Amino acid sequence: MSEQSRVLVIDDEASVRNVIKMALNNAGHNIAEASTGAEGIDMAASFHPNLVILDLGLPDINGREVLKQLRTWTTIPVIVLTVTDDERTKVALLDAGADDYLTKPFGPEELQARIRVALRHTGLIEATPIFESGSLKVDLNRKTVCISGELVKLTGTEYAVLSRLVRDHGKVVSQIQLLKEIWGTTAKDQSHYLRIYINQLRKKIEAKPSEPKHILTEPGVGYRLI
Repeated sequence: MSEQSRVLVIDDEASVRNVIKMALNNAGHNIAEASTGAEGIDMAASFHPNLVILDLGLPDINGREVLKQLRTWTTIPVIVLTVTDDERTKVALLDAGADDYLTKPFGPEELQARIRVALRHTGLIEATPIFESGSLKVDLNRKTVCISGELVKLTGTEYAVLSRLVRDHGKVVSQIQLLKEIWGTTAKDQSHYLRIYINQLRKKIEAKPSEPKHILTEPGVGYRLI
């Protein structure tokens, strides 16, 4: 697995990047580097990493904001580097979508072990901001949806549902998960919300909404985008 994996390192300290790069190159990973948050976000969209190592203290954008932006379109593992061992900070990072964290300074063997665990849990999924299937094209980076090259206008909620399915395309996303993430924990029993928006989406992106080819219903479980 490690021989094929791509790792993006986002850290403003060249010395830290060099240490990480040396350790990961020796383990067979393909490495890309970014020294700012903005550069890291752009690099994630073009390099399609399988995992991101993200420093919390960046010069332009706070690492939490970078994490937040990445989580709008990708579920790849993110390991956050921090200089504090504060439990509250670590819990906040995990709640914000980080998969793991390392406190500076750290050893190369521990870093490699954390990466192995993260990739073992997810497999080699990659950060891919563009999803294409037949005439449907969804660009999560630009937040656009097109059918046969024509822009499709979606409401904010419709886009939130579709983009969530895109991020785990091919997999079933449960109704409870969709409701919780898009409408909040209080809506977990309001499955009619979801049915309404799925139907609206199908009318906009399916050639025959009654015979969907993209958004499939998994009865009693949820929905799957193929």
